Amino acid sequence: MATFPAITPSYGAQKTNRPRVRQVQFGDGYSQRLRYGLNQDPKQWDLTWQNITESNADTIEAFLEARAGAESFDWTTPDGSTGKWICQEWTKVIPYLNRATITATFTQVFEP
Repeated sequence: MATFPAITPSYGAQKTNRPRVRQVQFGDGYSQRLRYGLNQDPKQWDLTWQNITESNADTIEAFLEARAGAESFDWTTPDGSTGKWICQEWTKVIPYLNRATITATFTQVFEP
């Protein structure tokens, strides 16, 4: 299993929780909710590496391209949790000579 390169994202990373819940609505207005699945609360991180060197940007981009959004990788979140993640979308902007900004969305997956 590959491990994401040790390049720290910029401050302002955003974590989103999306608990899996099934809801049944009854005719009298009563509803019932139930957690769904074994891994009920996958996380998603929106990350930015702002004004990093072109070399670091190339390292990140090559790592993500090698997995093409299908192969998971190990990564430690900014709050210190570890897990398996995929990245199906990222953007690279070159604002200055030899500098780059990468934004990416990491989605937690549950695999052995």
